Amino acid sequence: MSDVLIGRKEEQAILLEALHAKRAEMVAVFGRRRVGKTFLIKQTYQEHLVFELMGLQSGNNSEQLQNFSHQLEIFSKSAAPVKIPTNWLDAFFMLARFLDQHPKEKRQVVFFDEVPWMAGHKSGFITGLGWFWNSWAETRNVVVVICGSAASWMIQKIVNDRGGLHNRITKRVFLDPFTLLETETYLQSRQIFYNRYQILQIYMAMGGIPHYLNEIKAGKSATQNINDICFSKNGLLRDEFSRLYAALFAHADNHIAAVRALAQSRQGLTRPSIIKNAQLPEGGNSSKVLEELEQSGFIKSYYPLGKRKRDMLYRLTDEYSLFFLRFIERNKDGGSDTWNQLSQTPSAKVWSGYAYENTCLKHLPNIKKALGISGVYTQASTFFHPGTDEERGAQIDLVLDRNDQIINLFEIKFYNTEFSLSEADAKALRNQMWIFKEKTGTKKHLMIVLLTTFGMPHNKHSLGLIEKVLTMDDLF
Repeated sequence: MSDVLIGRKEEQAILLEALHAKRAEMVAVFGRRRVGKTFLIKQTYQEHLVFELMGLQSGNNSEQLQNFSHQLEIFSKSAAPVKIPTNWLDAFFMLARFLDQHPKEKRQVVFFDEVPWMAGHKSGFITGLGWFWNSWAETRNVVVVICGSAASWMIQKIVNDRGGLHNRITKRVFLDPFTLLETETYLQSRQIFYNRYQILQIYMAMGGIPHYLNEIKAGKSATQNINDICFSKNGLLRDEFSRLYAALFAHADNHIAAVRALAQSRQGLTRPSIIKNAQLPEGGNSSKVLEELEQSGFIKSYYPLGKRKRDMLYRLTDEYSLFFLRFIERNKDGGSDTWNQLSQTPSAKVWSGYAYENTCLKHLPNIKKALGISGVYTQASTFFHPGTDEERGAQIDLVLDRNDQIINLFEIKFYNTEFSLSEADAKALRNQMWIFKEKTGTKKHLMIVLLTTFGMPHNKHSLGLIEKVLTMDDLF
């Protein structure tokens, strides 16, 4: 992996603010697995790191405490073995005694990584951490960093804790996957200079996850790299799906079932539809599953334009999960040329349209900037009107409702060349615009924006209809 920190300016600024503060700070850092949390923390705090402890996945409490004693032995440079604490209260007392030996004028950083793995049911870790902060750290020249991939767990158990950690978090950092521009910069830092169409193909299959992108090899096309990483028997992402959710959620079966149901719907599903399609139990646990998936960045909820709370839709936005369920899972034994063949199929064309749409929705600030409306308040949504025997339906990929009395209706197209608007396309767009105006009753001016990969040459069908054409470059 590149040893240069790419992007993360805002997140690093929060960490540095904590480092230079005049008081003790407790920083919570969360974001999905493999997104680069540990790398960011170590790159920012490496000169000040005096103790670091990473939880053991699936380790029991005695193994976690044994791991603690080993780490304390390493950081204290003890010639003799450090005793294994009997419980976490004992462990944190030992840590406080060790940290008291450091010069008090130098800022110390204590880093607990993958805390959810250490803080299992009745482990006592949270109680010990609460004592450590309230009885020792709060009055010292220290930054305590608490990090975890299970974002929902971190929010519920650490940020919203009602016990010893209540209101103790002074700063929080949520680390998102790379944007397209950050992905491009990261690949260039590794001397991989793709054009943006190649980068877009990779992004649509595996997202902006640094650990995944680190597998990309120079000298191979996007298609070849996707084939090697996702379909070859030694590819990192061939079996990542089974590890991904199990590492984040204690009982991941329901989470996976919900993701599988959402992978079948481009438009998204309501909560009742997810429960039915995924065969989830009725009640609060299903709401918790969806909340945890959303907080961890796998799905996103939104309201279709003009709809009420009960009409809220959930959409699968994790690129790798969608790609795995559509292609990898059923083609693991397809041979060395699997993706080259699959990428030419009709199902791949359908997937690429959905994946490109997801990518566009994740880059709304870039889209607003390209339209020159960065400073205009907007609400983003979708529009769907089912057709009947008497009336045609309409589906609009993205609707930007602007405070300057304009509504942008987006048509999103993924093509490997320029898109040419046909007479039929133009007629369909006019029909969509008419249905939208009729069903919403809006008095705002409607403007159609085409968002495609390589743009569109204007012709007689587009004149007076397409107000603005954006390309994939605008997403960077």
